[in-house]
This record gives sequence, C-alpha cells and structure tokens, in this order.
Amino acid sequence: MSKVSVLVVDDAAFIRDLVKKCLRNYFPGMRIEDAINGKKAQAMLAREAFDLVLCDWEMPEMSGLELLTWCRAQDALKAMPFVMVTSRGDKENVVQAIQAGVTGYVSKPFTNEQLLTKVKQALNKVGKLDALMNHAPAKVNSAFGNDSLSALTGGKAPTVVPAPNALLQSAAAPAKGIINSPAVKAPLAAGARGQGQLRLPSGTQPCVIKALSIKEALLVVKRTETLPQVLDSAVLDLEQGDNAEVARLNGYLHAIVAHEPKPDSEWLQLTFRFVDQDAQKLDYISRLIARGTAQKHFVPGA
Repeated sequence: MSKVSVLVVDDAAFIRDLVKKCLRNYFPGMRIEDAINGKKAQAMLAREAFDLVLCDWEMPEMSGLELLTWCRAQDALKAMPFVMVTSRGDKENVVQAIQAGVTGYVSKPFTNEQLLTKVKQALNKVGKLDALMNHAPAKVNSAFGNDSLSALTGGKAPTVVPAPNALLQSAAAPAKGIINSPAVKAPLAAGARGQGQLRLPSGTQPCVIKALSIKEALLVVKRTETLPQVLDSAVLDLEQGDNAEVARLNGYLHAIVAHEPKPDSEWLQLTFRFVDQDAQKLDYISRLIARGTAQKHFVPGA
C-alpha cells in the first residue's frame, strides 16, 4: 500500500514545522509536504495527489477558503479530506467553511491531541487510517501543549518554569469576543497600548498590550494556576476602532518574566512573537503602531 500523503498549508513556518513534527511523531509512515500559501498549494494539488490537506485560512495570494472552494470545483479533489486549521473560530467562519465543503475544523491554538483527532477522523472517512494506525506509537508526544519545544527538538523538554497540574479550560472551544471578556486591571501607568485576548493551549486570558512592534508585542497578563510556557503557540485577538475590527494574530511566546520583582508576582510579562506573513495582518499591526505613542523603555525586535 502506498504511503498516505498530507499537504500542510500555512504562511507561518513555525506553525508548519509544529504540525509536520506532530504528524511525523505519530504517523511515521506518512508522507508530508508543505506550502506557504494557497497559491503554492494549488499548484502542488494540480500536479500530484494528496490524501489530506491541513490548511490555514488567512494567507497571502490565496486564502484557505479560496483554496477549499477551488478544490471542491475539481473532479479529482471533490472528495479529498480538507481540514481548516485556523484562528478564525467564530461561528460565522465555521459555517462559511462548512458551506464551502470543509471536512473538519481546528481552531488555533490547539493541542496535539485535538489536531490528531481531526486528522484521524478525516483519514478514516476515506479508508486511509487503518494502515497508518498500525505504525502509530502508543503514546502521543505533545506538540501544542506545554511541551511545544519538543516538536522542534525531537522530544527534549524545554527548561522553563514548571506549570501546575490544574488546567483552566479546554482550548478546543473558540474564544469569546473581546467585548464580553472581563476587564484587565493590570498595574500599568499611561502608555499601555490597549487590551486584547491571548488564546493559549491551556485557555484564554485577557491581556494588556504594553508595547507593540511589527515583529512582536509585550503583553501583561494576570498570573493563574496554569503558567504559560516558552514556545507555546498562541493567538492574540485584538479589537480596535469604532468599527470593531478584529485581528487574530498567530504567534508564540518568546519570553516570560514576572512583571513585579517578587516571587509571588500577581502579573506576568510575556513577549509574543508574530509568525503571520499575511499582508493584511502586517498592515493592521502597522496601523496599530501608528495610532499609539512611542514606547521609549521597550524596543521589540531589537
């Protein structure tokens, strides 16, 4: 039997690497290719066969929804499993994808188990799962939970602050709207750049944007029982302006420090690195920076 072939489509190299490592760890017999956007993926799908597509929604040149619509218009690709992997977890976006013919839907950020569940469901529908499962390991290495670095280092655990056992909530459900979130009253003086929501594998937290650049954001969040981890994949939801424009920015936690100089600090300061290459998102960040005041005490990306 020939190998099962999967195409991973995302404009962020960090996300592509995490997904590919996760699949290779669990499905050693799987052939995995990747593409940086819908246009590249379209060209690959036109010249070779794939058993499954895992695709981001927001990408330059051609979005995931546009790629899905094109696939369903091709006789050879009408029945191919297509799973949308995206930070667009709102109900209207899910409905739009279903109407376009999506097979499954995974909201970013997600755990390793959530991703694998969707992959197995999609492959089972086309009779491709049994052969793969015969070679699957007994246990799944976490690629999107508190051991994100293991996805890039072959299973070696990162040296970070240990997280308590309790989890706040499941990351499988889409985050609630920012307007409905509880207010964050962080100990910040004038100069804060607004508020948003940070979606992590362990749950969703309101946050204050202390500083912002085209590469990263400095966030302040209240400390909870579950500490975030360095290299956790995450989504930063920002809502700005009178038209309630929302940007869902994909990235990862680059650094975590106590906001106050004491071991029981109530607040954490997070450096959140962006990974999106989408022109619209980069333009949105630029406009946010232009609206705010310069932060002399912090130079992100320096």
